[in-house]
Amino acid sequence: MANKSTFQLVSIALMVIGVGLAYWGYDMSGGFDSQLNQAFSGSSSDGVMIRYIGGAACFAAGLFIFLKK
Repeated sequence: MANKSTFQLVSIALMVIGVGLAYWGYDMSGGFDSQLNQAFSGSSSDGVMIRYIGGAACFAAGLFIFLKK
């Protein structure tokens, strides 16, 4: 079985990826096409929401692993 430092490294990588995905979604939400879509439909585009949800899931999984081990 992997040692504690391996789990910490993986958990930190997941948290960094999660923050990166969330930032990418935030950056995409400021784009012209996303703002136009939001103006007409009232909601964010699917790509933005996928990155927000994926970022939150990665960060939560990384934090869970980091605190568990």
